[in-house]
Amino acid sequence: MKIYLGADHRGFELKEKIKKWLSEWGYEFEDMGAFSYDKNDDYPDFARKVAERVAKDPKHSRGVLLCGSGVGVAITANKVKGIRAGTAISAKQIKDSVNDEDTNILAISADYFSEEETKEIAKSFIEAKFSGEERHIRRINKIKEIEQNG
Repeated sequence: MKIYLGADHRGFELKEKIKKWLSEWGYEFEDMGAFSYDKNDDYPDFARKVAERVAKDPKHSRGVLLCGSGVGVAITANKVKGIRAGTAISAKQIKDSVNDEDTNILAISADYFSEEETKEIAKSFIEAKFSGEERHIRRINKIKEIEQNG
């Protein structure tokens, strides 16, 4: 599985740490920016790049996005067809989200989580698997219908 990463200035430092962890954990990843700290950058630019890459191959990729609250990147990513981005409050919650909703992008708050919490949440997200249960597939298909038809 390939992991795509993106962050604005508020998430930049934490994204750089996540890259190190992904290397240690043996995951292939691609950084979609920001590539340097710029207090005037805009989170939608990075969230869109990550979401578009994950949407191209959702069975073999996931995304991790960071901004101050985590909400802005999640909103942006969810505008891309096929993306199910969610914010995390804990490692267990994001694991359950992947299990039930087949969440394919994790949006992390750089302002509200410690480095250790972020590490635990990211690892849980990346290792989690979709259950494939009929009830979850049925619900995801209803989401896809809304995505198609409004």
